Amino acid sequence: MHILPIYASLLAFLFVALSIRTIRARRSLRIGLGHAENPTMLRAMRVHANFAEYVPMALLLIFLVESSGARPVFVHLLGSALLIARLSHAFGVSREPENFRFRVFGMAVTFAVLLTCASYLFIATLAR
Repeated sequence: MHILPIYASLLAFLFVALSIRTIRARRSLRIGLGHAENPTMLRAMRVHANFAEYVPMALLLIFLVESSGARPVFVHLLGSALLIARLSHAFGVSREPENFRFRVFGMAVTFAVLLTCASYLFIATLAR
């Protein structure tokens, strides 16, 4: 069964939405490059960049977990946790003033997914 493509697709849709939001902010604020010390632009850029920094590694690790023969429910749990985490983080950081509860929850769950995958793969590899 191939589960990861479902979550990769949903996360790609979210990435495009964050990209479009950043582009719209650039256009409305007339900022072609960087953030011009504008907090709204910086916030949009960081939400987008943070997603780009964490999601590829998480998807790769979930792929490796799925490929190693993990139970489907475990792969669904990892994928859905990552999706919820990234939605929460984007929502929290996008608020003005920022809602730290959503941001912290999003990062904590993202880290949990990364660490769970890494631990699973490390232990599964040693057990072979």
